[in-house]
Amino acid sequence: MTISPPDKFRMPSRHVTTGPTSAPHHGHYYALGLMEAEINQPFVGVATCWNEAVPCNIALNWQARSVKKCVAERDGTPREFTTIAETDGIAMGHQGMKS
Repeated sequence: MTISPPDKFRMPSRHVTTGPTSAPHHGHYYALGLMEAEINQPFVGVATCWNEAVPCNIALNWQARSVKKCVAERDGTPREFTTIAETDGIAMGHQGMKS
């Protein structure tokens, strides 16, 4: 089965990656280390809640790297971002645990 490349002009990232009005955005992406080919590929968000404050979340960094590698192998441009992580070890007995 052959998978055709996605049409970038149908994706939300087209607003900041195509056309002359995206020139300032390209400067931003170049500063992040992206190359033109990566900018022209679909952007794929990779969410993770890894951090060094919660022992059970430390391995999530490795999982995010694995996902990013797979996205790149499929001609996508992975963009990792983090989310909130909480832990009973820190919040235990705290007023926030009652919410």
